Amino acid sequence: MTASVLAPFVILLAILGSGVWVGLGLSGIGILSLEIFRNMPVEKLLAQSVWNGLSSPELLALPLFILMAELLFRTKFINGVFSALEPWLRDLPGGLLHTNIFGCALFALISGSSAATTTSIGRITIPELQKRGYDERLVIGTLAGAGTLGFLIPPSIIMIVYGVLSQTSVLKLFAAGILPGLLLALSFVGYVMLRAKLTPGIVGRTDSIDRKALWKLRFGGLPRLLPFLVLILAVLGSMYGGLASPTEAAAFAVFATVVIMAFEGSLSLRALRDAAIGTSRTVSMLGLIIASASFLSMAMGFLGMPRAVSDFVNGLNLSPLMLIVLLIVIYIVLGSFLEGMSIIVMTIPIVLPLVTAAGYDSLWFGIFLILMVELAQISPPVGMNLFVLQGLTRKPLGEIVRAALPFFTIMLVFVLVLAIVPGIVSVVPDLVTGG
Repeated sequence: MTASVLAPFVILLAILGSGVWVGLGLSGIGILSLEIFRNMPVEKLLAQSVWNGLSSPELLALPLFILMAELLFRTKFINGVFSALEPWLRDLPGGLLHTNIFGCALFALISGSSAATTTSIGRITIPELQKRGYDERLVIGTLAGAGTLGFLIPPSIIMIVYGVLSQTSVLKLFAAGILPGLLLALSFVGYVMLRAKLTPGIVGRTDSIDRKALWKLRFGGLPRLLPFLVLILAVLGSMYGGLASPTEAAAFAVFATVVIMAFEGSLSLRALRDAAIGTSRTVSMLGLIIASASFLSMAMGFLGMPRAVSDFVNGLNLSPLMLIVLLIVIYIVLGSFLEGMSIIVMTIPIVLPLVTAAGYDSLWFGIFLILMVELAQISPPVGMNLFVLQGLTRKPLGEIVRAALPFFTIMLVFVLVLAIVPGIVSVVPDLVTGG
């Protein structure tokens, strides 16, 4: 039993270290482990698990939300975010640094992708804030931290994948991410305000303007945010109003995005073609990972890995909170070498039973896991958001890592708060479902 449990980890390191695609690597681990330690019809198990993994109705929403994000990346209305938020945020301590946080939170409500959120908001705000003399490290740091909200605030692509793999309601997961996402964004805002009070020099120059003209600018800029409102209503309003399932809401959101693009003049055959190609690439990658993860989960069950790991952890006699602390350490280490989707699909079969046995439910674990993936987005050396920011700023990776560190710490503390007060996750789902 010890050999059959430890061998897959050795095979995992060997396969991932060879540079093989993660999706192929996951299925390879399962195939080799079963061939070595079990006398089973591996080809039949592989076919069955791939079919079961990819035939879930909830997965239909995945390509639609990805298509919406690809289309949004090619719209013009994103360019109006800074000018619409600037009059409202300029008087806060920290000034226009908050445009990164609020801009990312707004885009996260309609995107579902962390990298897309960081890229879309960063290409607008970074030049503006640099031009106005804001502290460069905080400009990068706020964008690194707030950009991860694309995974936590619904609709989230990664929530759909977790929901399918863990058999958790996607609708409840979307609802569960709202309050933690809002609180995390406010934590970033609080940190920036505190830094601005302690170090006023981080705030750049802001043109003086009389109050009457300021209020005129504030209300005059609101129409630029109207497309956000339309899409938020299309996605969240239709789902929680009982009008549509997540898949139907995603389809309606794609239609609404196309209509918005037509009105603003950014709709073209080239834009549609590029969005379709980008969607096909992403969906193909995710499909391979999900199918392979489904097979690996089945293989782990036959090898007895979940039970062996559970017995080992139970033998440590850890309290629920200490178990979460241990998992945080493990996920931070994994996040330093693997991207978020791989972390989720590889660990769910083993870790979810441990967490539920400790008294946490699958809904809470979903939000916890997404926060861990968000930390992986800004963990060196493979954090995706770090590379996105490096491309936007042309700064050395080490400088970007140092800029992101305070926000990494805030997120880490926030995860511990959720572990101590898990009820935060269930507040909105209980309100939505009445239970």
